Amino acid sequence: MYIVNMHQAKSSLSRLVEDIETGRQCEIIIARNGCPVARLVPLDSGNAQRPRLGVAKGLFEVPDSIDEMNDEVAKLFLGKQQD
Repeated sequence: MYIVNMHQAKSSLSRLVEDIETGRQCEIIIARNGCPVARLVPLDSGNAQRPRLGVAKGLFEVPDSIDEMNDEVAKLFLGKQQD
């Protein structure tokens, strides 16, 4: 456990957060007048980085052949007139 006073925490917050991010420290206690008042800990990255699979499930249908309209879509993007 690493303890820093409030003044030190204010002047070196970026370094303290980097210490938490990189794992150099797993917890930093911030003290005011020698009394612990706050704790700096890493967030649970398991929830933050979870893939969002299935978010749009049921909102649209994928055609059987998604390549069928490639020429038409390309014309729309390139600004060409349709034949």
